Amino acid sequence: MTDAAPWRFLYRLNPLAKVAAVLPAIVLLVVVRDLRTPLVLLALGYLVLLVGVRMSVRLALILGLAVPAVALAIGLGLSLWTDAALVDDTAPVLQIGAWTLYAGALEIGFATGLRLAAILALSLIPGLSTTGPDLVRASIQQLRVPYRIGYTALAAFRFVPRFGHELEVIRQAHRVRGANRGRGPIAAVRRWTSYVVPLLAGAIRHAERVALAMDARAFGAYAGRTERHLVPFRARDVVFAILFWAASAAVFTTTFPWASA
Repeated sequence: MTDAAPWRFLYRLNPLAKVAAVLPAIVLLVVVRDLRTPLVLLALGYLVLLVGVRMSVRLALILGLAVPAVALAIGLGLSLWTDAALVDDTAPVLQIGAWTLYAGALEIGFATGLRLAAILALSLIPGLSTTGPDLVRASIQQLRVPYRIGYTALAAFRFVPRFGHELEVIRQAHRVRGANRGRGPIAAVRRWTSYVVPLLAGAIRHAERVALAMDARAFGAYAGRTERHLVPFRARDVVFAILFWAASAAVFTTTFPWASA
């Protein structure tokens, strides 16, 4: 991921710095109830993503259409579910028979939808610019996580694409042998059920190979291990975390979502 353009700075930061930068804002977003704070933090997250991450067409569609659509759907849904007795002192917006939609219900619903969207946008800052192995290596090198735990997680990350490859090989083998089980939901269930046994067998074989390779390299024999891939924590990581904390503090200080409480 280091082949990105020079201004895509997120790829060159330590994973722990990116997680630490967004974590306080995410935690505080859980307890706010206003509209302005999540809206401003959502804009901040989008700004960092637009500058620091490679923007593909798929990612642009997700950020530009999918996330706002989900936030809108959640806002409308929670507005309809809000107890009218709690917001009947606000102005009515829509009335159908005996049912009334109040402005307070809309505010509660859309505040929740914006809050979830802002949390998602902030989570994507480390999520889109960090690989699982780099996060594990950084945890071992900077947080002093025991390498026995870290490399176990690293092996688990490696299993996911391996399962995908094994599943594709099994599906191709079934097609070559003409194992056509028809169409429809029942045929789909039968087809996927037939993948389970060979997929488990392949997973067991792969696990045995990984265990033999780790034993051959004396995994767990010593308290520490030499790292082949270093993930250093540089001054720019500290600068990014401090700047993001300052921006988040400025947002919460300006909007002060606890004023009504």
